[in-house]
Amino acid sequence: MAGQSTRMGLDLTKTAGIFVALIAVGVGGLASAGVMQTSTVLMMVAPSMIAFGLICLFIGVKHGEYRAGAAR
Repeated sequence: MAGQSTRMGLDLTKTAGIFVALIAVGVGGLASAGVMQTSTVLMMVAPSMIAFGLICLFIGVKHGEYRAGAAR
């Protein structure tokens, strides 16, 4: 497999859909677990999950660009 290029086929639409789905599952699960009030989850946890997810997405994209450039 060395030297073979694999493409995941992710584009902006698929990435945004997966991102929203992950956040929705996390917030929904935490809200339904009854660990904290729903208002706390929606006002504090959800924005921090979105911010952290965007930071990780940015770092992942930049790392992918770096890896793609290093392979040439």
